[in-house]
Amino acid sequence: MMKSILCYGDSNTWGFNPETQSRFDEQTRWTGVMSASLGSEYRIIEEGLNGRTTVFDDPISGPKNGLTYLLPCLESHQPLDLVILALGVNDLKKRFSLPATDIADGVRRLVQVIQQQGNAFCKIPAPQVLIVAPPPTAKLTLYSEMFEGAEEKSKLLAKHYLRVSKETNCAYLDAGSVIKASPLDGIHFELEEHKKLGQALADQVKNLLGG
Repeated sequence: MMKSILCYGDSNTWGFNPETQSRFDEQTRWTGVMSASLGSEYRIIEEGLNGRTTVFDDPISGPKNGLTYLLPCLESHQPLDLVILALGVNDLKKRFSLPATDIADGVRRLVQVIQQQGNAFCKIPAPQVLIVAPPPTAKLTLYSEMFEGAEEKSKLLAKHYLRVSKETNCAYLDAGSVIKASPLDGIHFELEEHKKLGQALADQVKNLLGG
């Protein structure tokens, strides 16, 4: 049977191009690269939103809370075999004033929702979860004021995400071991990084779901 994978993330899942400030095409985004590598036995569902946080309301950017939309998103796409969580960068914004531990705990809250989301009536089990820790921010340019203080804080996310993955029995990938944020804006991924991340995640998915 075809495996269904929900990719739940922010602008780097949406495919924001730091060079043009537009969107990478479907084949270029890491989700598309992963899909091509996995083949036709896998269905990839893209749920990337610019500015999406883990669980925090953004008083400026509007409805970007990842927790608010997660439950209806899961239900609308059931049954799912795997959810890839790729969030946390926007939580680094100065307006939130969050330590890295709180950002990781935001991811934990999302994991809890996913793991409780089986459907007993329809005999649908809860999907597996793969947590992706974002790479550290590069030198911030365009977003330097908005993300003031994020450079040092972002370096701590990987270890806290790893801790959460162990405590919640989830799969884990440190994206910073594979790719780097673009020096063009310090936040987003360039074309080659999308390719590398997509392939790394495809390898992870094969290990988790078989094939």
